Amino acid sequence: MSTVPTISPPDVSATGVTPVDGRRFQALWIIAIAQLMVVLDASIVTVALPSAQRGLHISVADRQWVITAYTLAFGGLLLLGGRIADFVGRKRIFEISLIGFAGASALGGLAENAAMLFGARAIQGAFAALMAPAALSLITVTFTDAKERARAFGVYGAISGGGAAIGLIMGGMLTQWASWRWTLLVNVPIALIAVAGSRRVVKESRAEGHVRYDIIGTATITAGLVALVYGFTKAETDGWSSTTTMGFLAIAAALIVAFVLIESRIDHPLLPLRVLTERNRGAAYLGGLLMGAGMFGTFVLLTYYLQATLHYSALKTGFAFLPFSLGVITGATLSSQLLTRIGPRRILTAGMLLGALGLILFSRVGVDTGFWSHVLPPELLTSIGLGSAFVPLTNTALVGVDKADSGVASALVNTAQQVGGSLGTALLNTVAASTTAGYLASHAKTGPFEAHGMVHGYTVAFTVAAAILALSAVASGILVQPHRFHLNLEADAMVA
Repeated sequence: MSTVPTISPPDVSATGVTPVDGRRFQALWIIAIAQLMVVLDASIVTVALPSAQRGLHISVADRQWVITAYTLAFGGLLLLGGRIADFVGRKRIFEISLIGFAGASALGGLAENAAMLFGARAIQGAFAALMAPAALSLITVTFTDAKERARAFGVYGAISGGGAAIGLIMGGMLTQWASWRWTLLVNVPIALIAVAGSRRVVKESRAEGHVRYDIIGTATITAGLVALVYGFTKAETDGWSSTTTMGFLAIAAALIVAFVLIESRIDHPLLPLRVLTERNRGAAYLGGLLMGAGMFGTFVLLTYYLQATLHYSALKTGFAFLPFSLGVITGATLSSQLLTRIGPRRILTAGMLLGALGLILFSRVGVDTGFWSHVLPPELLTSIGLGSAFVPLTNTALVGVDKADSGVASALVNTAQQVGGSLGTALLNTVAASTTAGYLASHAKTGPFEAHGMVHGYTVAFTVAAAILALSAVASGILVQPHRFHLNLEADAMVA
């Protein structure tokens, strides 16, 4: 998902009917390819991460930056990216971002050290923050008939939902059959094909009026989030009470407070605070933040457990994640059927609790446990729970929002998940690494104790992730109002 900006109505004929253009669905597939690439890149490197870590000699504490550099830049710049696409031109920004994404992917694939890879991933995230809102906006202006728009957003939603599974499988295939570098290099031909197709079939559109960009607000919140993630990372090497850790966390808190003050006082804020202060919407964004924290971090931990402890190949690891995506789709389908009958609060609360239960079961994995007995059951529980929660969370965030705020409200759903994913990955990686270090300090550092120490770190981190989802369930139960929402079908289609 990404930002849904306010747009001018498309041209219509004298009869009031939108002119027929046979290239509309060709444009849809070009846009869908780009969206698939954005979704893929958030997961495709996950399975390749152990190989990249070995190849570039990345430390345990720093390995999470391969994931968080991308998601942090993506989430931190998404709101600004949508604003830029609106006024510079959606097709223009779409094509520029595709070329930039391809260049950053090539840079990462050819990385000679960790810093080069981290930088490339951050640049990828920045261009993805331009590409995603531009792509969604192009669908909005291309499909004006309600039925066709629903079909178009159905395709877009399927790409977004299934992309994570495809990314994990592709990551395993490319890592095992070629090299981890191809999980990044594969984007280059895909992006160039999408640019060529866009030049031929996608039409330009832009919003009317004058534009002002909240550069100060964007820089402040992005710097604050980077400081927060880095503070979590330093906690693993220096300890939570160290001067460095506490210093970065204090800087992060100061910058986030400064961002709130800036947004409350300027005329054209990046994030109008009224969007956050409505009770149900605020609860939905909090839920998205916590859900992202638990889910992204779990992917990284489970990848290392499957490869380092169960000795799965990269390809086998990718297929081991397939039930997770199937569970998400199942949960989302059931949730969408129940939403108008029982309202969002009970579904949100139950979904988060089911996800937390799955993570608690993940904490029972051991050195000698297997996939079918200790991985598959919690994988299904967690994925069905999160999939069930996703639908009411999205609708709660968007139902009743002012038309002028529809773009920022939509973008915040994705932003909350991306930022939550960055923070959760950093936190859970730090918890796992610190716990393992403490275990090994009190046991022999070689032989079976090393394997037991690694698994002990994973299990403690899974427990922390479960606590995060349980907190989200409590917040949903308290903050979300119990009445049923009237769901606007067109709005649903726009965020599918």
